[in-house]
Amino acid sequence: MTLTELKYIVAVARERHFGRAAEACHVSQPTLSVAVKKLEEELDLKLFERSAGDVSVTPLGEEIVRQAQAVLEQAAAIKEIALRGKDPLSGPLTLGVIYTIGPYLLPELVRSVIERTPQMPLILQENFTVKLLEMLRTGEIDCAILAEPFPDAGLASAPLYDEPFLAAVPGKHPLAQQESVCTEELKNEHVLLLGAGHCFRDHVLEVCPEFARVAPQGDGIHKRFEGSSLETIKHMVAAGMGVTLVPRLAVPDAALTSAPRRRHADDPHIRYLPIVEPDGSAPPTRRVVLVWRRSFTRYEAIAALRNAVVACGLPGVKRLT
Repeated sequence: MTLTELKYIVAVARERHFGRAAEACHVSQPTLSVAVKKLEEELDLKLFERSAGDVSVTPLGEEIVRQAQAVLEQAAAIKEIALRGKDPLSGPLTLGVIYTIGPYLLPELVRSVIERTPQMPLILQENFTVKLLEMLRTGEIDCAILAEPFPDAGLASAPLYDEPFLAAVPGKHPLAQQESVCTEELKNEHVLLLGAGHCFRDHVLEVCPEFARVAPQGDGIHKRFEGSSLETIKHMVAAGMGVTLVPRLAVPDAALTSAPRRRHADDPHIRYLPIVEPDGSAPPTRRVVLVWRRSFTRYEAIAALRNAVVACGLPGVKRLT
């Protein structure tokens, strides 16, 4: 029994698919399949039930996978202790980031880390919140940047910033003539959402629960489209297919810094509007946090990464120190 084999069975249990598990482990599918079969033979039991297009974990397999996760975490801790004994800022730091944060934060963050701690290169992994939490538990990544809320699973965390949401509307939409919008005005619009698995979808539905309701034509909310990325959703808004909410960092600075009329003329296809509620309540926001295992011993590396985020030029967000 090897740590590699344990890593493979954890990946298969997570992905429920041998091909995707092999891709996640950066090996060929035959290599992974042979290793899993070898471990099953050594243990003299089946860890997985295999059928066409589907893989499920057996009851005993569930217990073994949980133990394998614990073993992998302890093995990662040994490496972390060794690194900390030398220089905690020396050596790569594996960082996971959710899809709706990565494209907008990472360009600035990578530059900030290179300038501040060049001896600590970042190894980056984009994924869904659920997948990143699993990878944290197994030691596949050292830390992750997520948006609350999420099941903490005993993890340590530190706040990074609060990020407001803006409404994105087509340039020719009547709302585009306004300087702001309230959530009540969005309730009867065609709403574009990210697909299932994206936590930002849940954030939008929390702000406007009505968006979850699919109604007949002419009767309330219409959920017209679900996209795989915020950029795809924004293209659909520009095409006039509906409205959506986007986090502030996903909005180009130029779209918010010019005078209203010029701003609209420069970008005629899409308009970003701040959300201002008539009752004066705070606009919708999401809190972005840095998360790591409590057993992770490179505390200085975590502090350096957090400081690098705080040092980034992130317009429109409230940094939390």
